[in-house]
Amino acid sequence: MAIIGRGTWIDKLASEMVAREGDLGRDTSMMRVESGLGASGIPHVGSIGDAVRAYGVALALQDAGYGSELIAYSDDLDGLRKVPAGMPASLEDEIARPVSRIPDPDGCHGSFGEHMSAALLEGLDMLGVRYDHRRAGSSYGAGLFREQADRILSRAGEVGRIISETTGQTKYESVLPYFAICGGCGRIYTTVPLWYRGGRVGYACRDARVGGRDVPGCGHEGEADVSRDDGKLAWKAEFAARWAAFDVRFEAYGKDIMESVRSNDRISGQVLGHPHPYHVKYEMLLDEGGKKISKSAGNVITAQRWLEFGTPQSLLLLLYKRIGGAREVGFSDIPELVNEYAGLERSYFGGGGTGNGARDARSRGLYEYANLLSPPGAPAPHADYAVVAELCSIYREDRAERVAAKLAEYGMIREGDDVGRLVEMAGRFADEFGGRGHAEVEVDDAGREALTDVAAALRGGAGDIQGMIYEAARANGMAPRDLFRLIYQVILGRPRGPKLGPFIEDMGTGRVASMIERHL
Repeated sequence: MAIIGRGTWIDKLASEMVAREGDLGRDTSMMRVESGLGASGIPHVGSIGDAVRAYGVALALQDAGYGSELIAYSDDLDGLRKVPAGMPASLEDEIARPVSRIPDPDGCHGSFGEHMSAALLEGLDMLGVRYDHRRAGSSYGAGLFREQADRILSRAGEVGRIISETTGQTKYESVLPYFAICGGCGRIYTTVPLWYRGGRVGYACRDARVGGRDVPGCGHEGEADVSRDDGKLAWKAEFAARWAAFDVRFEAYGKDIMESVRSNDRISGQVLGHPHPYHVKYEMLLDEGGKKISKSAGNVITAQRWLEFGTPQSLLLLLYKRIGGAREVGFSDIPELVNEYAGLERSYFGGGGTGNGARDARSRGLYEYANLLSPPGAPAPHADYAVVAELCSIYREDRAERVAAKLAEYGMIREGDDVGRLVEMAGRFADEFGGRGHAEVEVDDAGREALTDVAAALRGGAGDIQGMIYEAARANGMAPRDLFRLIYQVILGRPRGPKLGPFIEDMGTGRVASMIERHL
């Protein structure tokens, strides 16, 4: 089977996209990709992931010789539906107002929406993602959607039928797909569109149900100009307007908005005459309890928080490894992802491989995408993150020097290797989460008996720890290598590590005994 590009799903998508553009007969000198940025809540790794994956496709297109750029679009005319967890209760008074017209509670940005967008854009900047940032307010205000809004509203009956057929929502069969911003109270979801003609929407502000609560309308009646930021198209038609106005050729989407994407696809082609972008559906990232990561629920992991404990490459690796399948994501994933990236780097520069051409190409390609196709010229020194975190739990004073010295003593790095950044990240992780966040380890009867003997010997002040482990294995009918592997899994979450006897001495025999006992 031929390897496409660098052998990853990203290259495959870019190749399929190019083929489709050829079939459509469109100019391929510039193929824009888009990511919608929510501006109503705290941006999390799922929000970042949408933009990072789209940027990966742009990189693949550029790598194949095509022009491409990422449009990062902040929907800051969206109304606030719920107050995100951790935000001041005073925002309750701003429900249903556009987030770009709500003051920033922290006072550091021009609006609540700008504050939230800035946090997400900062995360992209920290990862090295390049983008063309566009805002709903300024886009509508500049009249960029005037032509598209006019077509959609002039053919509202057809648009309403499309939305009904694709989503089952019949509302827009009788209501214009447009939300005006009330000139009286400034709310957006309380307005009811009454008519459209000559680029203007007549509306009345009435009581509405927003985010599970009743929001009173002010009774104001007015007109909104679709060539200004007086309002916005409904979501089930607005994507199509953006795609046509910005000439977007690719946009990924989460399965939670699949029906909205389908309605927009039809509106884009049938009403606006613009073939919809090439799509790929991705599964949602879940928290460690299997729940959807939600801005309003507050169970978010931001890029900024991730990068306190992990490298940009570890987060990019998480997002580029695959696009299909739901995944639970938490800070406890950081050690393994940092180590996985280190393994990819060793293989990349070491010339090793599995002998499987497609798999080896994918590994090399994944490493390069984790570096945004600008890999370093030489490998950096690496050490097992879990080992470093455990050493950081031991050494709190002169941590950088003492941990580096121990790593060199274990033969994990060379004298003089700079692992300061790794020690800094793993040290924060150890301080906040207490080491690696030990996972449960399955233990059979022989393993349980052997671990019980090891814990007891450690409590009793075993002298020759290495020899004691050999004896515990033999006494319980285990191969010594199996018991060593089991102990490594208990204390590091990995099947191997530095020489176990000296490492246990450094960690403290009582501490290791406690770890083993917790697993028993």
